[in-house]
Amino acid sequence: MASDPSPVPKAAPPARVLSGIQPTGRFHWGNYCGAIRQYIDLQSSGESYYFIADLHALTTVRDPARLRELVHAAAVDLVALGLDPARATLFVQSDVPEVTELTWLLMTVCPMGLLERCHAYKDKKTRGLAADAGLFTYPVLMAADILAYDATVVPVGEDQVQHIEVCRDLAGTFNHLYGEVFTLPRPRLVAGGAKVPGTDGQKMSKSYDNTIEVFEDPAAQKKKIMRITTDSRPMEQPKDPEGDHLYELFSLFAPEAERAAMADLYRRGGFGYGEVKKALVQVAGDFFADARRRRAELEADPARIEAILADGAARARKQAGAVLGRARDACGLSRGATAPGRGA
Repeated sequence: MASDPSPVPKAAPPARVLSGIQPTGRFHWGNYCGAIRQYIDLQSSGESYYFIADLHALTTVRDPARLRELVHAAAVDLVALGLDPARATLFVQSDVPEVTELTWLLMTVCPMGLLERCHAYKDKKTRGLAADAGLFTYPVLMAADILAYDATVVPVGEDQVQHIEVCRDLAGTFNHLYGEVFTLPRPRLVAGGAKVPGTDGQKMSKSYDNTIEVFEDPAAQKKKIMRITTDSRPMEQPKDPEGDHLYELFSLFAPEAERAAMADLYRRGGFGYGEVKKALVQVAGDFFADARRRRAELEADPARIEAILADGAARARKQAGAVLGRARDACGLSRGATAPGRGA
């Protein structure tokens, strides 16, 4: 009997996920819900590379002691929140110098107009603020961050999609000129990442000074929560939970049954916002209780964090070195033994 000539479909290769987070301040609820939680979820989907973007942070953090402190705190926080060094490569951006060389190679194929259209630069210019070359070329360094690890998936919020488009444009141009060197990544939108409200109802952001930090002192955190801005509707008036920023914060951490019960309370009316704030203090405390315990253990053993970062950097450099080698070969920077000045 003849065998079936139909080709056997090839299984799709596992994703290689890459993302970085800036150490410009302590992580807040918006960072966790908008990025970190997805990092943890994606650890089991294939290879994962996550880095602490200290080179990017240099555009805003100019105190060296503070930067070192924030980098260490970021590493401790990420591991405490569930990033597993056995399943994901965690490292500090500047510990992989191959990325900065790759940035220059990409600069040589990057049109000025492409960078002039990028949001961060345009926003500063529109507001009449000074923009340094670091901010202007920031998207090229970000592209090198991604391409150095042959990343296929980059989790981002909607405001970061443009940077992935820039990355794909630069990789495509380089590949067109020199051959298929770079893997073109695709963005993975972080669901709801832009919707975490701050204490004033605006998007939670350090820029607005409206954040609630993940590992903030519990008493200070409670004080912030109890001061969250609310409207002045009477207690007895029913309220729609949808669109209410206090309810949205509660929903981030409450189990489904508690969310439903709180929504019913809103619709019935007859409650004060202070009651909701106390419930938020409780559910957030319960949600992060295990992470707080792990963080205390990690802080007591700083050598463990440094070992994790050193191991991550070694793994990241191996991958980035291979990609940089391909790029150097392609554009003519690598010379063999018979090159001029290298013998016969």
